[in-house]
Amino acid sequence: MQHRMKTHMLTKDEISQLLDRTATGSLSTLNDDGAPYITPVHFLYYNGAIYIHGLPKGKKIDNIKVDPRVSMTVYEMNRLLLDPEGKPCDTNTKYQSVILSGKAIVVEDITHKREVLAEIVKKYTPHLAGNSLPENMVKGTAVIQIQILDITGKYYD
Repeated sequence: MQHRMKTHMLTKDEISQLLDRTATGSLSTLNDDGAPYITPVHFLYYNGAIYIHGLPKGKKIDNIKVDPRVSMTVYEMNRLLLDPEGKPCDTNTKYQSVILSGKAIVVEDITHKREVLAEIVKKYTPHLAGNSLPENMVKGTAVIQIQILDITGKYYD
């Protein structure tokens, strides 16, 4: 484990807080040839899992159906920490980040999909929370659930 990971680890609560408040992350799936494929995503951290929604067809979905192993990173860069003496190589960054790996599945259960999509609405458009979701939209939206198998977080300030 790298030195900074040992000395600047986020707690479980800090990891949860970062996942709850951050709007975007980068999801890595594996192509047919084993090469990584990275997609920027909106996501929801809910009941200990990550959920992503989107179109029911595409490279990300195809990759998950072939190989469910995924990795994801979420981070916040707060600001640059400039060296007081103006040394460019001693500039640093105040940040928090989370890296996780897990197993992804496409959620088929319509009740589970509806529940997750309602939580996504709460996160991204809270003023619309509680509005009913049209059945055709629920059926036509893919929801990916990531079972987290490993997760770490670190910070620097």
